[in-house]
Amino acid sequence: DALVRMAQGFSMRYPLVDGQGNFGSVDGDPAAAMRYTEVRMAKLAHELIRDIEKGTTDFSTNYDGSIEEPDVLPAQIPNLLINGSSGIAVGMATNIPPHNLSEVIDGLIALLRNPAITVDELMTYIPAPDFPTAGFIYGTEGIKEAYKTGRGIIRLRARALVEKQVKQNKQSIVVTELPYQVNKARLLEKIAELVREKRITGIQDIRDESDREGLRVVMELKKDENAGVILNQLYKFTQLQTSFGIIMLAIVNKRPETMPLKSALAYFLSFRKEVVIKRTRFELQKAEERAHILEGLKVALDNLDAVITLIRSSRSVAEAREGLMSNFALSTKQATAILELRLQRLTGMEREKVEEELASLLKEIARLKEILSSEQLVSKVVEEELTQIKKEYGDTRRTEIVPETPEINLEDLIVEEDMVVTIS
Repeated sequence: DALVRMAQGFSMRYPLVDGQGNFGSVDGDPAAAMRYTEVRMAKLAHELIRDIEKGTTDFSTNYDGSIEEPDVLPAQIPNLLINGSSGIAVGMATNIPPHNLSEVIDGLIALLRNPAITVDELMTYIPAPDFPTAGFIYGTEGIKEAYKTGRGIIRLRARALVEKQVKQNKQSIVVTELPYQVNKARLLEKIAELVREKRITGIQDIRDESDREGLRVVMELKKDENAGVILNQLYKFTQLQTSFGIIMLAIVNKRPETMPLKSALAYFLSFRKEVVIKRTRFELQKAEERAHILEGLKVALDNLDAVITLIRSSRSVAEAREGLMSNFALSTKQATAILELRLQRLTGMEREKVEEELASLLKEIARLKEILSSEQLVSKVVEEELTQIKKEYGDTRRTEIVPETPEINLEDLIVEEDMVVTIS
């Protein structure tokens, strides 16, 4: 079930699994059995494990001690914010809404450049959550509260429009986008129930015209009915309008913490800096080891005749190794590399290749040491990587933000019509 959810475009803002086959629907249909489906990691999911082989994260044994597993993934993407999370454990609940990747990265870069940035300023980059099912967010007060304190309630609405049929003098309400996590089949059942109970009287017919192209629910109204009033009744009594309670709770240094938006972004940035430092150290170590071997090979190629004579006159590999180490001041690794050298490496072109590789490695070592010695350069690397991620995977916002929240009061649910009141 966890795997299925990661492949659902209506559950995840950025699906992490690319699924082939039936993976359920917005009507709450279950996915096909495991044998009828297949999956692979989505392209974006590879950014969660990039550089895992470069000592960027600690490993510990799994539940039965049979294999080693990473404590955390060296994620290049802020997955907790862009895909959200919801769950309950030991009396604590989290409900983090999904966000737009481009906006979150803009916010991260703004915070990286100006650590004193305020939440209001951050909200110019990250104005609100961005849900995979689109729709509307009504009102910004709940968003501000959630971003400042870590808790808040936002109101979501479906995207509904009124279509007119001029010939029959009728109107239809057409719904094309639903609030996040609303089950379409149950919603239609609820509307039908309200019509049956005569709590909503103006709807003549309900049709689900959804197909591969997208969602489309049509509610045909009776003649001369006021579509605005019926729409307000639907918002009031059904899940065409829902509220989403934001609780920004996450595990920070093995402890649960409810955090405002700025803290969540700051933790991700400090984690990325840590990953970049660990990766740079690993690359530096590998480059130094390789340069050490190449320096040994260079010594051998500069004294080729003497090296060949020494190896030929040695009775064993160990003796040859000892001879090389004492005569040419080489380390064990360098001497072993010389003994493993293939004859083709002794040509003039191969010698040039060794010198070129050594020169480029020395440049790389200097660059890596420079990064490790400067916090500013580490931040620059983090910024460059985030910019690259945005360029590759960024997209436009789906959920529209409507600043004012018009409260639906009793008058909005009553049709305006002329009445005659007679008093005797």
